[in-house]
Amino acid sequence: MPKRRGSRLTSRLRVALCHDWLVGMRGGERVLEVLCRRFPDAPIYTLVSHPSALTTTIREHEIRESLLRRLPAATTKYRLYLPLMPAAMEAFRPVDADLVLSTSHCVAKGLRVRPGARHLCYCFTPMRYAWLFFEEYFGRNPVRRMLLKPVLAGLRRWDRLSARRVDMFVAISQHVRDRIRRFYGRDAEVVYPPVDTDFWTPGTGVSGEYDLVVSAMVPYKRVDLVVNAYNRSGRQLKVVGSGPLLDILTEGARSNIEFLGWVGNDELRELYRGCRCLVFPGEEDFGLIPVEVQACGRPVVALDRGGATETVVNGLTGCLFAHQTCDSLNEAVERCHCASWDAAAIRLNAERFRTERFLAEMEQCIESCLVGVLDRNASLPGSDTGKS
Repeated sequence: MPKRRGSRLTSRLRVALCHDWLVGMRGGERVLEVLCRRFPDAPIYTLVSHPSALTTTIREHEIRESLLRRLPAATTKYRLYLPLMPAAMEAFRPVDADLVLSTSHCVAKGLRVRPGARHLCYCFTPMRYAWLFFEEYFGRNPVRRMLLKPVLAGLRRWDRLSARRVDMFVAISQHVRDRIRRFYGRDAEVVYPPVDTDFWTPGTGVSGEYDLVVSAMVPYKRVDLVVNAYNRSGRQLKVVGSGPLLDILTEGARSNIEFLGWVGNDELRELYRGCRCLVFPGEEDFGLIPVEVQACGRPVVALDRGGATETVVNGLTGCLFAHQTCDSLNEAVERCHCASWDAAAIRLNAERFRTERFLAEMEQCIESCLVGVLDRNASLPGSDTGKS
């Protein structure tokens, strides 16, 4: 990666942001929020948006929606329109900007740009439902599999072709970098997502008598595995989150498991500070939640696959388990409960992912992607490129 040439020149460029959809504030939207602060004048291109579900920082930007916004229940049932999403993203006119910065796990990287512009994709993952985890998203119904097979084949073709339009990929983890190589045949820099370590901080009290899960209640997150494991062990568990599986999980849980729904960040921070450990059972692309809880000085029990292997240090900041089974999970929880943890060491590991580090590394990637544009603008009056 080249030396930084300073941020003054990039601040002179016209930047546009692109995000798949804006209907809530999850990990991807938190990344977008940081980029919105960095580029306060950049418009945001997206398939559909639900402004009341967004933070003020994002709402203050001009949000340009696709034609999908005209379809029924577009902001709540948008996943039903998955086959239409590539065409909807391509229907935007080529963006008149020097740099398009997309944050993509679906079709955002397919936004067209004008000739001479650059497109940097901060890739959360290649399209999960097209390439991976079919059963986790669509179930095991053979009729559904047969009907979806041609649709997903078409999505894979489009996904691979649209990747060719991107000038530079930046992956959120080594795990995702490997997927980009495998599915797109492209290399990528790795810049870990930002975590607000100024907000997520250790408390002053001792941990409570409960373990914690924070997750959307959807199949691939595998909250069902945790509920079954804690039904067996009888340990106290608090579950934060909502989603389509919430009622089923609640009905199947014993009295030692408490479901709290979604909570605000202040309450979540206190839950992080007070838990014995966070349980993270799914294979994630990165996973902000394990880093947040480590920033609060608490250990993590996580599956030994995916992004967690890059954020959780086995034996130092948590315990990894090998198999998505109740026995494997409960054994790791037992190891975690029996260990002595150094909150300062756990916190120090989380500080590797602070927001300032993310912005500095993204600045370098952006300037590397913009070499041609930077060279063209180097002769602009008042340019001080070479002085930094």
